[in-house]
Amino acid sequence: MKKTYFGTDGVRGKVGEYPITPDFMLKLGWAAGKVFAQAGSHNNVVIGKDTRISGYMFESALEAGLSAAGVNTQLLGPMPTPAIAYLTRTFRARAGIVISASHNPYYDNGIKFFSQDGMKLPDEIEFKIEEQLDLPMTTVESSRLGKATRIEDAAGRYIEFCKSTIPSAIDFNGYKVVVDCANGSTYHVAPPVFRELGAEVVKIGVEPNGLNINEGVGATQPEKLQQTVLAERANFGIALDGDGDRLIMVDEQGIIVDGDELVYIIARSRLHVGQLRGPVVGTLMSNLGMERALEDLGIVLKRAAVGDRYVMEMMQQFDSVLGGESSGHIICRDRTSTGDGIIAALQVMTEMKQTGKTLSELKQGMEKYPQKLLNVKIREKVNINEIPSIVAAKEDAERELGKTGRVLLRSSGTEPLIRVMVEGRDAGQVECLAQRLADVVTEALAA
Repeated sequence: MKKTYFGTDGVRGKVGEYPITPDFMLKLGWAAGKVFAQAGSHNNVVIGKDTRISGYMFESALEAGLSAAGVNTQLLGPMPTPAIAYLTRTFRARAGIVISASHNPYYDNGIKFFSQDGMKLPDEIEFKIEEQLDLPMTTVESSRLGKATRIEDAAGRYIEFCKSTIPSAIDFNGYKVVVDCANGSTYHVAPPVFRELGAEVVKIGVEPNGLNINEGVGATQPEKLQQTVLAERANFGIALDGDGDRLIMVDEQGIIVDGDELVYIIARSRLHVGQLRGPVVGTLMSNLGMERALEDLGIVLKRAAVGDRYVMEMMQQFDSVLGGESSGHIICRDRTSTGDGIIAALQVMTEMKQTGKTLSELKQGMEKYPQKLLNVKIREKVNINEIPSIVAAKEDAERELGKTGRVLLRSSGTEPLIRVMVEGRDAGQVECLAQRLADVVTEALAA
């Protein structure tokens, strides 16, 4: 069965265009409430959001729909996605709802759900919600309407939780760190976490106005962070995205340290203290250099489909404690239930403190392979594995690379694109092969 509204990360789109409209959100709140009310005696749901202006509108609509279904809501206000997952667990809520479009611009928004254990909703629950969406909306008898309360200390609770994920003996006195909150939902929680642990914090991206989320700042646009680290002569920089589940760091030289490198640093740290269980889980896009570096440590890398949901599924399958994506979604499953930029940063900082090494020194054990990614626009979805010219071109490229590289062709899950990725030791060869493959794909699909 194919879902109508839910994608790999909830429901997402442009505000004002169906289904990202107030009337749909009202119905979605009601439909979810009907499903959650059937699931057991606890009938409270927590709702949090990022800082985009449409969050006010959708928060109210979801609250009204849940109330009509007889479900109580606990409003968290602007909070990072991983914080909502954590608070869903601690409040013993039936579910958590996140109003966010993550790293997208302000004019997009979306809805993500967490189950009562702080994990993404299983497919069967999403199917049940979609079944309710097809039914006429009803309202429970007035005495059973849901009530709404606001949780005033949500930020403080999450700040303390983040601090608890590292040893109590660790402090970051002597570190000067630039923290970029992307004008998003971590603006009021990330700086206090690092400051209360002793670091001198320089803040950027902490003035949200509803329209500037992810604009020129954050994990997807770290140039300002790089400049500020150098200008402030900071030890390193931390960039989070609009909803706080991605982390990119910048070393003392102003050089970006991406998700693959951060996963490698955390994996090696966990290995040395005997806390690494199972393989490390990456994705099809994880750099081959990380795989080779982990192999040198005796650590197996398993590759999941692209998306933190699939990373988590594979981590559960192999009982892994660490997984992530090069984009900065890093899941420390021995610390929390979902990708968390603040918590991942704390793990890296702890390794810096315990070893006395700089961030640039910690990443030296891993050599990133040159990687080229090209996007080919398509009119309609096709199975590229059934087109002989594309299959032949891919096989030719793989033969040319041998064991020193790899080729990946895949359809985008969110856009009408074929993604062509080539990776290898020789940057010139990688560039040439990627362009040759993209030309073959373009020609084959134009026919």
